[in-house]
Amino acid sequence: MATVRKRGKSWQIDYIDPTGKRVRKNFKKKREAEAELAKRVSLIAEGRYLDVKKEYTTTLGELIEKYKKNFQHQVSFGNWKRFCLENYKDYFGENTRLATIRYVDLETYRNHLRTKPTKNGKVRTHATINKEMSVLRHMFNKAVEWEMLDKSPFERGKTLVVKENNSRLRYLSEEEIERLLTECKKQKHLYRIVFYALNTGMRRGEILSLQWDQVRNGFIYLRKTKTNEPRQIPINADLAGMLKEIRREQELRTKYVFTYKAGRESPAVSIKRIDRAFKAALRRAGIENFRFHDLRHTFASHMVMRGASLKDVQELLGHKSMTMTLRYAHLSQERKKKAVNLLNGLTAYVKSDMSQNVTKLNSASSPFPQVLEITGRGERI
Repeated sequence: MATVRKRGKSWQIDYIDPTGKRVRKNFKKKREAEAELAKRVSLIAEGRYLDVKKEYTTTLGELIEKYKKNFQHQVSFGNWKRFCLENYKDYFGENTRLATIRYVDLETYRNHLRTKPTKNGKVRTHATINKEMSVLRHMFNKAVEWEMLDKSPFERGKTLVVKENNSRLRYLSEEEIERLLTECKKQKHLYRIVFYALNTGMRRGEILSLQWDQVRNGFIYLRKTKTNEPRQIPINADLAGMLKEIRREQELRTKYVFTYKAGRESPAVSIKRIDRAFKAALRRAGIENFRFHDLRHTFASHMVMRGASLKDVQELLGHKSMTMTLRYAHLSQERKKKAVNLLNGLTAYVKSDMSQNVTKLNSASSPFPQVLEITGRGERI
């Protein structure tokens, strides 16, 4: 018999489905439980119950194909998500029914990622593991929305996010910047790209894909960004000079800002990768533990140390929240000290000997026992 009963702070429906299986499910509110039970009882009476319970037959492979169809337009799909989907197929099996994947299977998969090396043989970072688990969680949530699954297995336990260490903040000193740019000059296109990154804080992909129609009126207009939100970056005087030089050299023959020519007769082509050239420049400059993305940190760090507000840095970097930007907050401490020292001489402190005139107030006569009274002039401090 189908019933609705109170279970602690929730309401539970209890019934037998057409296969003879007892089904129990909890809801926060009584009216939600009653409505769901009425719907299921009606479906059983009409003989349509198993038709709509797609979690009994839908496979992981079917979900992956539907997920591909709906999200292959994303920028992250081509260079990240498609690899995640193949990993899910290999581990769980594409013919596995969604209903059989439990929370413990997801937890086991996360721990499997911790021990599985990358294609380069390196240990996976916590951030990489979290990104892959995030895609899997999103896919299961979409399965619920698409009525392929009744409830995501991620909801049956604690979060599977691995705590990340976000304390890394590597940036170049002014002396290191000079050494790096000196080495980058051996390849003109590399020098210009690094120079550009140091003056804009833009991501590598944003720089290499930059087109001339995005550079106008003293600003760089970014359309495709990591956060999918456009942003504008002002062009400073140093950067403006470099862009004018590039424009004269290209003579309006290409739509991309950063191009490379293999020879005098060869046409200019857009630059896709600079990994090897950048690593070689770092090695020659004697700079260790540094990535191209750290040029972004270098831009933000020197902005803060030279007086820029954290709000300005947040908007220039394109951070959605202030949380990421706050990692640079400690760099503004010396600037704050210098700012306060500007007030030296504004006021003059007059020293006086008050040792004979100071007595403690009687605690019974004042609610503040630590207040002092200068008896000579009847004043209190």
